[in-house]
Amino acid sequence: MTIAGVKIILVEPAGPLNVGSVARVMKNFGLNQMVLVNPQCDPWGTQARQMAVHAQDVLDAAVLVETLPAALQGCKRAIATTGVVHDWDAPLENPQTALPWLLEDIGQPAALIFGREDRGLSNQELNYAQRFVHIDTSSSYSSLNLATAVAICCYELSLSQDTVTPGHRNTGELSASTSHAPASLENAADSEIAPIEIVEGYYQQLESLLLKIGYLYPQTAASRMEKFRQLYNRTQLQKHEVAMLRGILRQVEWAISSHKNHEKL
Repeated sequence: MTIAGVKIILVEPAGPLNVGSVARVMKNFGLNQMVLVNPQCDPWGTQARQMAVHAQDVLDAAVLVETLPAALQGCKRAIATTGVVHDWDAPLENPQTALPWLLEDIGQPAALIFGREDRGLSNQELNYAQRFVHIDTSSSYSSLNLATAVAICCYELSLSQDTVTPGHRNTGELSASTSHAPASLENAADSEIAPIEIVEGYYQQLESLLLKIGYLYPQTAASRMEKFRQLYNRTQLQKHEVAMLRGILRQVEWAISSHKNHEKL
């Protein structure tokens, strides 16, 4: 994948100057897909256009959506940026290490997600990404401007563009399904990494079932599901694997329903 296939997603940006500046740095480094999630400013107003300078075409082509899942539609890989060091299992990586992963040839758009200027991304929003980038700054002033953070990441992506091996999967070792050429086009489609929205559907089904059987409790479900998300995100589920997992859940739901009906007889 070329750098132009990466979506730059801004979640609820509040400053039109930032939006315009992001458009400018995107064009500087060859990116053109800007997605704005519920912007809290006018992204096409005078201030944004003044900062965009000669990148007003990127600004004009920006896509507005209401939610982060909508912004990620069709993407198979997503990296979220965070300025906060979280106490969870998922490691925080620097841009140089993590961002080349977005450019590996996976046949679908990838996404780089940036949060709000004042508080970044929520834990729930971070759950939609598979990897996480943290830009180290001076302890005397750690807050980084949104447009500056985007510029650093776009620069690293541009450096990575010529060094990423097409078709390589950075998963530590090859799985059985990728160690040999697919026998048919159908098998090749099955072995594709599942788009984020398909995996999200599995998470919703899993959470519903685990609540139903009492493994999860409503007050702690979100934090427990974060662990499941982190586990599955490390595996890069393929389409047929998600279908298999969802089939298991449906069978469990059927078994529970059949058992209840049997008890009533």
